[in-house]
Amino acid sequence: MRISARLWKADGRSGWSITCNQETPVKFLSTILGQKINVKNDIVAGLITAAVSIPIAMGYAQIAGLPAVYGLYGSVLPILFFALMSTSPHMIFGVDAAPAALTGSVLVSLGITAESAMALKAVPLITLCTACWLLLFSLLRFGHFVRYISEAVMGGFITGIGVEIITMQVPKLFGGPVGHGELPDLIVHIVHSAGAFNGVSFALGAGTLAVLLVSRKWLPKFPMAVVVMLAGALLNRWVDLTRFGVAALPSVAPGLPHFVNPAAAAGVLPMDTIIKYSMTIALVITAETLLSSSNMAERKGVTLKPNQGILAYALGNFAAAFTGCCPVNGSVSRMGIADQFGSDSQLTGIVAGLAMIAILLFGTGFIGFLPVPVLTAIVISALLGILEIDEAVHLAKIDWREFMIFVGAFCGVVLLGTIYGVVIGVALSFVVVLMRTMSPPRTFLGVMPGQLRFYDLRTARGAKPIAGAVLYRFSSNLYFANYDLFERDILDAIRPDTKTVIVDASGITSLDYTAAKKIDALYKRLKDSGIRLYLTEHISSVNQTLREADRDAMIQEGSVVRTMTGALLAAGYHPPYPVEGGENDSMNLNRSRRHLLLHDIEWAFGDKADDEIAAYVEKIVAHWQHTEGAGGSLEAFMRHSPVWQHLNGVREDDLLEHLEHRTAALAQRLNLDEADIEQAFAERRRQIADQLKQEDPQLYAMLKAHRGELDEVVSEQVRRVRANWRRNKAVDDLRARLHDLRHLIDNRGHNQDSRNSK
Repeated sequence: MRISARLWKADGRSGWSITCNQETPVKFLSTILGQKINVKNDIVAGLITAAVSIPIAMGYAQIAGLPAVYGLYGSVLPILFFALMSTSPHMIFGVDAAPAALTGSVLVSLGITAESAMALKAVPLITLCTACWLLLFSLLRFGHFVRYISEAVMGGFITGIGVEIITMQVPKLFGGPVGHGELPDLIVHIVHSAGAFNGVSFALGAGTLAVLLVSRKWLPKFPMAVVVMLAGALLNRWVDLTRFGVAALPSVAPGLPHFVNPAAAAGVLPMDTIIKYSMTIALVITAETLLSSSNMAERKGVTLKPNQGILAYALGNFAAAFTGCCPVNGSVSRMGIADQFGSDSQLTGIVAGLAMIAILLFGTGFIGFLPVPVLTAIVISALLGILEIDEAVHLAKIDWREFMIFVGAFCGVVLLGTIYGVVIGVALSFVVVLMRTMSPPRTFLGVMPGQLRFYDLRTARGAKPIAGAVLYRFSSNLYFANYDLFERDILDAIRPDTKTVIVDASGITSLDYTAAKKIDALYKRLKDSGIRLYLTEHISSVNQTLREADRDAMIQEGSVVRTMTGALLAAGYHPPYPVEGGENDSMNLNRSRRHLLLHDIEWAFGDKADDEIAAYVEKIVAHWQHTEGAGGSLEAFMRHSPVWQHLNGVREDDLLEHLEHRTAALAQRLNLDEADIEQAFAERRRQIADQLKQEDPQLYAMLKAHRGELDEVVSEQVRRVRANWRRNKAVDDLRARLHDLRHLIDNRGHNQDSRNSK
């Protein structure tokens, strides 16, 4: 594998990049170097983010089973390494709710006591495995697979985690111990902890929570969490709240985090369990951070690189593992705070990381005075902000299926565990996708007086079915699971007078072999009943599937038409279309035996179009040779041959258009003069135009427009040929002049050498 580093500059931007295997360079500090950023706003936002991160990060560290100071450790190197490689200018990395809760759950499942010596060894190992998973996700370009985790799944998952952590923390508001387990166990734990109720702790915690919630509504930009944290520490310093039974955090010595060996406990702990849970943590980090950063990027008009983003997540978690921290994640709450203060690049994260270094060196003295109920209230307030209650209400109103996915993921988390929440949510998402494709949107179409468009008969007032025809729109891919619905709709709609069924297949982008086989059988079944089935408006790959499945009778017999208007024309309908209960004088019931518009041959037959045209020419030659023996002329042949008789004016014009490009071959095969053939074709096309102009002005207008489009295409091709000819001629002239000039220079040089020698 070839790896190279370089300083890049492009479009006014610059930065360091590392190239691996000749793929797109990974660019360092790409959100800062060469960008127009507001340095003042980024610095202010970074300082505010660092201040707000102090109580939140310490609280989440305790949830992960670590001492509170490790939350500050996790806000130094991880955030700096993330800023180095991130392509998201706004995402802030650090200790966050979901990974912390998942890590705490792993400790509980392993029977490890929170903040114990074994916890200090197990958590870095979990973080290291998580970082390895993230690195693997990046190498596998896993960023594109996150799309399969829907917003409903993530919303239910995050809400479930938030509710579970809040329920864990409730006993700490009134002086009880933190709970563990799933939601039913946590509720039971709260009831049992009531005996340890402390009124002062509860008043302090509940009052702090109330202040935070009120300030969030009325002062959303004010860093109230920092104020109440400092106020709580000062209050405890002056009053000594421990005399009233209020717990405080243990004191922390100043200093930076020490490096640890995260794999030290690998031989002691069950690695299969850790690998399994760490994969879930990595999935959650990838999904939550990518989805939230993508959402912000869309609002700000920024383009992200998902796989480089996952690589940045891996780098941040490697830094966390080697400093003994729990897995770190993109923080939605801190990103929102930074955005409120005008953050526009990862300079905000760098400033926040440097500010945290200063706090660890000079400002850890206050941690020992911070009351636990105050910190708990700050954590609960932050967690309330991640609950997607509004999203659930919105889903319940607009799509009950998505709402059930949300509920399924939520219940899976709070009742069974975090892993089950993700699995249940994703499984329900695929079930919903399957349900939607099995019963997709579909409708029957009609027309309105004076309009050429087609309208939904259920919703368009005044729309009526076309007499003798069924127009059916199917808005999904067609495959074995929904084909029976497709066929049943068509058969149920057929009436005694139905002669034509036209399927608007604009929503069918693919069909499987089963559907191709069955639609071919349906076509033949309806044909035997005197009903013609047309497939229209679809992309050409559907035709390719029919051909590859050897089920192309519809194509061969002209029942695959590009547009619904063309299908109606092929079926003998001309606008204004006759409607049920109205006059049908404009309807021509003499169905043609070949309905395929010749200018659609390339669309219908794909790479076999030339073969189909050649086969048609062979039919002409064979019948010409037969009629020539009876003394027939070319003009008589075109008037009376069955090769032409089944074509209406527009189709005959299309056929002649194709044959005009093959006059040389026809002249040789028919033993006629090429000029005579061209003249006969031109005369016949003029007759067609005159006849249509008198009999059907609308059809004549269509023919004229079609010829105009062809003339424009031909004119453009002629212009390009002439331009290329002029350009080539100019190049040839220039080469000739250069050759003459070079020859003149050589002669002068030769003459000069001769004079010098003399």
